[in-house]
Formats: sequence, structure tokens, C-alpha cells
Amino acid sequence: MKIIVAKDAGYCFGVRDAVNLAYDTAKEHGEVYMLGDIVHNENVVNDLEKVGAKVVENIDDVPIDKPLLLRAHGSKRSVWESAEKKGMNLVDATCPLVHEIHREVKKLSEEGRKIFVIGDHGHDEVVAIADQVPNSIVLSTVDEARSLKKIKKAGIVSQSTQTIENVQEIINILMEKVFDLRFVNTICYPTKRNQQQIKQLAKESDVMIIIGSFTSANSKRLTSLSETLNKNTYQVTDSKDIDSSWFNDCETVGISAGASTPDYLIKEVKDKIMSF
Repeated sequence: MKIIVAKDAGYCFGVRDAVNLAYDTAKEHGEVYMLGDIVHNENVVNDLEKVGAKVVENIDDVPIDKPLLLRAHGSKRSVWESAEKKGMNLVDATCPLVHEIHREVKKLSEEGRKIFVIGDHGHDEVVAIADQVPNSIVLSTVDEARSLKKIKKAGIVSQSTQTIENVQEIINILMEKVFDLRFVNTICYPTKRNQQQIKQLAKESDVMIIIGSFTSANSKRLTSLSETLNKNTYQVTDSKDIDSSWFNDCETVGISAGASTPDYLIKEVKDKIMSF
């Protein structure tokens, strides 16, 4: 049985840098605090907790003498303002590409445009993007886009891990609704690259394995993309989820992973499949 791991499976540079920064900060200060999970992967969160990176719900739960790490997905303006008002030690682990989306949203708003964010409702990254300017609207599906009234001037960005197909479908609807429309393509390059590799690998493989947490919108989206091309697609969080019966009469297995999946989980999954 041949096993092919997608070249860019797993951590993107933004997540890798954020996780490494959390480890380094915990080591330097003994503890570091985060408002929610640093990335959507329970294995990563558990690993970090063991070294002193703690998740809290409220900024008031962070000891004043300990650093607050702002997560890879980005944070609402109120979090920055509250932390600065308290004089807290802020460690910014926001992905640089997410910061860029925030800047683009503000520029579009300054042009007098209504802001639309194509992304998953309630996702941390999307919430932070939409919070950058007043009265922005999050669109997740084409049906939501169809329900909009016609407007004169709008600007559009997307969640960095959206699929190109979903963004294109929603923009096609908005082109009929908006007279003066400006779109900034904010799907990040690592996401585009991973999606392209999965499209190719899914066609060449008998079975596809996507590694990632079921709390990760990115991982679930990659799984859905693979399923459209290969019905023998399975999402797993780690090697324990693998069922040997998936590989009966299988000659080629393709493996990829979401952007918040660490390298060691990919290796463990590959080793488990090789053991069959």
C-alpha cells in the first residue's frame, strides 16, 4: 500500500508561529493566559496546558503579573482596549495574514463601503474581522447573499480559510446586488495551496484521510472538499480514530491535515496506517 502525505499538510506558518510563541512565553514567565483556545485543536491545547499555557473565559481571570497571549485567529477591538487599559503584558500571536485582513476591512470602510465578510458565523477569526468596523455583515452561504437587498457600494473580504468555490458563489450573487463592488481576496496562500493539493490527491488515491479537530472549520472544510472528489474520505482527530477496515483492497492512501494539526499527529496517523 502506497501512502502519500500532501506536501503542505498541517500547520501553516501563522499557527506554527503562534504555538511556538505560546511555548516560549510560558517558559519565560511560568504561565501565559489566552482568551479561548490558541487554535482549534484539542491535542495542541492539551499539550500547551501541560507547560503553563492556560485558557480563560474573561480578561479579569488573567493575573495582572502574567502575560495575555492574543490568539492566531485575531481578537476583537475591546480585548485590546481592555488589556491596554489594565496595563497588561500583551503578547500578540495573531497571524500576520489576519492582521492584513483587518487592515483591508478598515480601508474598504474608509471608502464608504458597506462591509461583507464571507465566513463561518461565530468563528473566532470571523468575529474579530467583523468587529473591526461598525455594522459589518457576515455571509456564510449563497442563500444568505440572495436574501440581501440591493445596495450602492460594498466591500468584501473573506475568512482566510474559506474555500475558493464558496467565496466565488457568494460573490456571483453579490455582483447582482451591489452597484459598486470591491472584493479583496483574503483567502490565505497556505489555504489555497493545501486545497489544490487535496483536489489532486483525492483523485489519485483510493482512500483519503484528513487529520484535524472536528472543532476546526478549516479541517471540516478540507474534508468536505475531498469528499466531493473521493467518497472514501475520512476525517480523524488522531491515530486512535483510524479503522483498519477503511483500507481493505486499498492500493493508495492520501493524507492531508488542517492548518491547526501538528506534525507529530500526521506522523502518528501515517505510522498507524503503515502498520496495517
